Formats: sequence, structure tokens, C-alpha cells
Amino acid sequence: MPLHFLASLRPALLLAGSLLLGGCAASSVDGPRPVDKVDSTAPLLPSMLFPGGAERFEAWRCTPQQDLVTAFGERELRLWSAHGAYRLAPAVVASGARYQQGDLSFWSKGGEATVESGNGRLDCRAAMARPPLTREHRPGVMFHGRGNEPGWNVNLAHDAPELALVLDYGAREMTLPYRVTEMDNANGRVTLASGQAGQPFELRLEARACFDDMSGEPFPARVTLTFEGQTYRGCGQGVAP
Repeated sequence: MPLHFLASLRPALLLAGSLLLGGCAASSVDGPRPVDKVDSTAPLLPSMLFPGGAERFEAWRCTPQQDLVTAFGERELRLWSAHGAYRLAPAVVASGARYQQGDLSFWSKGGEATVESGNGRLDCRAAMARPPLTREHRPGVMFHGRGNEPGWNVNLAHDAPELALVLDYGAREMTLPYRVTEMDNANGRVTLASGQAGQPFELRLEARACFDDMSGEPFPARVTLTFEGQTYRGCGQGVAP
């Protein structure tokens, strides 16, 4: 089975049915929407950058080789792959827990899971879990991203279009305004650019399975920062109250 097992599923699975959105999530299901302006308030980020009320993110190692991230909420399963993000509703099953949306299903029991779609089947084993960040951990923060070598992190304020950037293992810190240049709720993508002509940067957030390249911890978003001619890559998550 090809590695793009989940790649061709329709983006509509991402915001399925009438399920409530969690975190600081936008309810729009529109496709890519260019904005390219500075607002006075922070934007509403796509739902799939958030845990959706789940108590933990879990990493799954699957065969054929593909790593997944899940977040089990009270009324849905959020699933992230290398190719996209999906929301599955509970389904009846004799044992274990089963979730389904369209032809995509996730069945788990203990530390093992089976994921099936029209493209084939994955056999998965739980690898690692971590609790999601909350406002208690990150006061005033709507989204937190971070990376390694060199260590860096970025925090988006929850009440204003500003981000706090820390580079070079904490040697440089700055707070910068930003403007939204793309907001794609259906596919869980956001692109931000500098609000200051003299300090350009681009920050891209994508709802995809991501794993810290040092700790292996699972995250629901890939983060790419372009700043001063250098590209930084890491992981992140939306921070719910």
C-alpha cells in the first residue's frame, strides 16, 4: 500500500457534519481565503490546529510506514497524518473504540489500532502521549510553536495580531505585529506575514501530524518560520482556554 494512504481523502472530512468546533476555532468551511491586511484583533484559527477538548495527543507508529497523531474527545476523534487532518464520529463496535467518517475508520483496543480507508489499511501501535498545552501553561497565548537546532519558539497572542519570537536558544527575543495573508479553514492552513516593512517574516501553520525531532512528542501542526533569510521548521498546537 502506498505511503499516501490518507492523502486523497476529501478535505470535507476535516469539518464534517454539525460537530462543534473546539478551541479558538473558526466555523467557516471555506477554502483558501487571501486576507493580506492588518486587523485590530487576533484571527480565529482553524479548528484542526487545536486538541478539541481532548486530554492528550497520542502518537501512532503504523505499517506500512506512516506516523499518525490522534486526540480523543468526548464526541469525536481528531486524526492527523502527514497529508491532512480529519474528524471522525463514534461508531458502534463490539469491543474497543471505533470512529468513522465516510470511508475512513479508526478502530483501537489497548495500544493497537487499525485505520482503514478506500486506499487500504494501516496497522498501528501507540508510541507516546502528551497532554495538550492550555492557557494555564501559556497565559495569553493562542498558538505555540517550537523547533530545535537552534532552539526557537513562537507564541501568537490570543487578543491581538502580535507574536512573540524567541531565537537562538533564547539569545534573541522580539514581539512583532503580523497580518494574515492566507486563511484556509477547510485544510487547516494559515500563513502570516510581518506587519512591519522593516522586519519581514513569514509564518506558516499546517494541520498535519508533527513530531518533535528531539523528544518525539506528537503535535497537530507543522510550523515553518522564514526569518532573516533562514527557514526554521518545527511543531505546534493551538492553545485552548
